[in-house]
Amino acid sequence: MQTAEFAGKAALVTGASRGIGLAIATELARRGAAVAISSRKLPDLEEAAASIVAAVPGARVLAVAGNTGVGEDRAEVVTRTVAELGGLDVLVNNTGINPVYGPLVDADLDGVRKTFDTNVVAALGFVQLAYRAWLAEHGGAVVNIASVAGLRSTGVIAAYGASKAALLRLTEELAWQLGPAIRVNAVAPGVVKTKFATALYATREDEAAAVYPMKRLGTPEDVASLVAFLASPSASWITGETVRVDGGLLATGSLA
Repeated sequence: MQTAEFAGKAALVTGASRGIGLAIATELARRGAAVAISSRKLPDLEEAAASIVAAVPGARVLAVAGNTGVGEDRAEVVTRTVAELGGLDVLVNNTGINPVYGPLVDADLDGVRKTFDTNVVAALGFVQLAYRAWLAEHGGAVVNIASVAGLRSTGVIAAYGASKAALLRLTEELAWQLGPAIRVNAVAPGVVKTKFATALYATREDEAAAVYPMKRLGTPEDVASLVAFLASPSASWITGETVRVDGGLLATGSLA
């Protein structure tokens, strides 16, 4: 059911052609927002946009292709969002990559550099652009999608975890610097059943889920509902926070 919680507001969700990003965009549209979605491939975005409209008839959805790691692409995404949707009140930095696995002492530094550039630097780039284009004058909310790997060591996805830890610190710094008109929060999911995370649970889902107190892995919708809350007026006194959506995983004291 569509609601009017975000009526008259425009949101931009990066990395939104599938998985968590698509679920977030769909949830924001369901709550009344006009939504811009971005990722690298336009055909995938167009398919995602069609799925949002199918789920939320009448939703305003703008698909803008662009590589998050390229400054010119980020600028075009933000510019078109403001021009075609009439604003940019909610920014969700969802894009993330994880090309580096295993011990850091063996890690390819170019891969580590690319991980930080996409997961941290590009997120800041989107915030800067959104700030100048809309948020500075009108206020709004930013939600960064991090990971429990940014809160506790994994030993397996260490470079990714380090980048997400940096994103969490970035969230706190931005919340302090941009308040009171702009709120900045982060969400730290556990393993969510998406194509991106397949390597972490494929062929062993029951085993992977067994360590969670909730005894299941997350779904994109689990994350989407939390993001929508943090971006909404209901969270008007919450900023600089990292909220876990991890089925209780970190309560166990382990990521294994």
